[in-house]
Amino acid sequence: MAKTATKPAAPAGKPLDPYEVGPLGLFQLVDPSGREVAPVPALPPGLAVRFLEAMLFQRALDQRMLNLQRQGRIGFYGTAKGQEGATLGTGAAFEADDWVFPALREGAVSLWRGFPLTHYIAQCFGNAMDPTHGRQMPCHYSDGPHHYVSLSSPIATQVTQAAGAARAVQILGRKAVIGGYLGDGATSEGEFHAGLNFAGVWKAPVVFVCQNNQWAISVPVGKQTASETLAVKALAYGMPGVRVDGNDVLACYVAAKAAVDRARAGHGPTFIECLTYRLGGHSSSDDPTKYRDESEARAWELKDPLLRHKAWLVARGEWSEAREEAFLAEAGKQITDAIAAVEAAPPPALDTLFRDVYATVPPHLLDQQRRLERGEPV
Repeated sequence: MAKTATKPAAPAGKPLDPYEVGPLGLFQLVDPSGREVAPVPALPPGLAVRFLEAMLFQRALDQRMLNLQRQGRIGFYGTAKGQEGATLGTGAAFEADDWVFPALREGAVSLWRGFPLTHYIAQCFGNAMDPTHGRQMPCHYSDGPHHYVSLSSPIATQVTQAAGAARAVQILGRKAVIGGYLGDGATSEGEFHAGLNFAGVWKAPVVFVCQNNQWAISVPVGKQTASETLAVKALAYGMPGVRVDGNDVLACYVAAKAAVDRARAGHGPTFIECLTYRLGGHSSSDDPTKYRDESEARAWELKDPLLRHKAWLVARGEWSEAREEAFLAEAGKQITDAIAAVEAAPPPALDTLFRDVYATVPPHLLDQQRRLERGEPV
């Protein structure tokens, strides 16, 4: 069992303002060793521990799901290993009435917002327990009740969708904020320009979160933009850009919360660049050793968001190895039980072929459904 140290004194001085750090600096509260380098603002009770538990759970879940893909039990999976801090830190800043438009690696946000674990796993199996009836690629989670919109595989499409949704809630006079996630490669797409341009013009209540994990599949960030940072691009669209250490979950939360509060108050959009790293492959179909020097990945492992946040909590006496062991045992059981329940489910029912397209199913489709159920040619 690890020793827990006396709670260290926080660095003296006024808390950092992520907007003052801006698009060329790096907003950071905790360094890779777990040491506070700037005062950590007061957090909601239990949030800091919940962050670690959620990161531990997601990493365990990702590994189990990747194992299922390697065993041929599901067809595809994309892990968030190394990016859990950016994903969960920013995701926690959005409230229940807000809407999230994800990219590939935000599945942890869906779980944070209340998406059932069985639905998360079933979506990758595409069977009867999958709320989308097996119609989407694995990892394309969709959860209307918790305001989590299915991602689109084409790069950057969610940027314009998020901007449009933000304009809609603005016109309707609602207080919801929209979260639009994207990767570094998306900043070189036309929809990035269109989405940020109009969000800036409308002063729409949207927070764009770019997980700059250094690689757009096999293209390094330096080969797809000459911009000094990605956050600085925001200035051309009339919105502030904030650059944050994406492996510092607390910094990601503080920066995103400031942006969400600003948007909700009617002050318009913010673009946040989370500087992080994808430790694994782009997906289960990818072999990163073919295009990157793995010594780079090993260097980034020293900045692991999970290990960093754990060290910070241990230093404060809020976490221990014994607590982690118990948590991981319970998490493993939850994941095992959920996989067993999902894998036992049958394929989607045949009548789901005719649902979810029309509010009232037209007669010709009803006729096709009846013939299919009777085993006749359709």
